[in-house]
Amino acid sequence: MTQKVLSVARTPMQAYDLEGPVQPEISWLPISFRRDSGVGSYVMRMQPGATVFEHTHPGYEEFVILEGELIDSDGTIYRAGDFVSFEPGSRHGSHTKTGCLLAV
Repeated sequence: MTQKVLSVARTPMQAYDLEGPVQPEISWLPISFRRDSGVGSYVMRMQPGATVFEHTHPGYEEFVILEGELIDSDGTIYRAGDFVSFEPGSRHGSHTKTGCLLAV
């Protein structure tokens, strides 16, 4: 059995560029994510005031808020402990006033 264990607190995150150009106020730590398929897991940190560009999901997008708050384009506020699941074809964007950490 092969496993990967990462310390989110100690592993350096990378510049986030999944929705286009690098967004310096967002960083991520790919765990099993594959760019060619767009499938897999990662951790994403958004600094206060960060915005994720509006985008459409070809498959499910699921995440859990680990810290902070995330505000979706429809005004829904997700808080630490919330698990969110968007169906394939969903289109949305999001931002945070407080900053947040997500497991995607």
